[in-house]
Amino acid sequence: MRNTGDIRVLPQHIAIIMDGNGRWASKRLLPHNAGHRAGAQNLRKLSEEIEKLGIKYLTVYALSTENWKRPQKEVQGLIKLMHEYFQQYIDDSKKNDMKLTFIGDVSRFEPDLQQKIETLKTLTRGKNGLHVTLAINYGARDELTRAVRRIAEEVKNGLLNPDDINEETLAKRLDGYPTPDPDLLIKAGGEMRLSNFMLWQLAYTEMYFTDILWPDFGIKDLNAALEWFGSRARRYGGR
Repeated sequence: MRNTGDIRVLPQHIAIIMDGNGRWASKRLLPHNAGHRAGAQNLRKLSEEIEKLGIKYLTVYALSTENWKRPQKEVQGLIKLMHEYFQQYIDDSKKNDMKLTFIGDVSRFEPDLQQKIETLKTLTRGKNGLHVTLAINYGARDELTRAVRRIAEEVKNGLLNPDDINEETLAKRLDGYPTPDPDLLIKAGGEMRLSNFMLWQLAYTEMYFTDILWPDFGIKDLNAALEWFGSRARRYGGR
């Protein structure tokens, strides 16, 4: 078990880009969906560890708006995996205190998957443990476009004065409101880019990039990221 004495501050909210599942599978001569399954299993394991640490919020990038461009077989495998794991989370809700919410445009999914999403949200709404947000069919540019469209409709209908629009106006119309912005972003897989993830919310987030492929990112790697975060001086533009 990790000694927390060497960590000065734990983040309240961790965001994770779970990159590298496909490359993990390719290295093992497996289909990409085997990597996605390994990545989903790893998320369950690390979610339990994050909850034990007392961290309040976890947001994970599960399916982007761009992922639909992948081969149909891989996309179908991802949808099947969501069905399976959402059902596991529904079953788990009877015995744990984890809260599940979602960001992204879920209207693209078939009705039975949308129903599982609504069931999960309903069953876990009153939970007080780790608040896990799954970003599915999510893209930050899409999220911002939808938020601006809502603001435009409110102005058009006389519900909002343009002179009253400020940062809070937009923030309140983003998918995850009122979840606080992430303190720490972890991106696995070696690529140093945000991949259209939470562009507004990550404005002052500490960003930790690692070459480790997501299915191999274990508890010791999480500890290393937390120790790195604890060493950071967060000034938010000040001194």
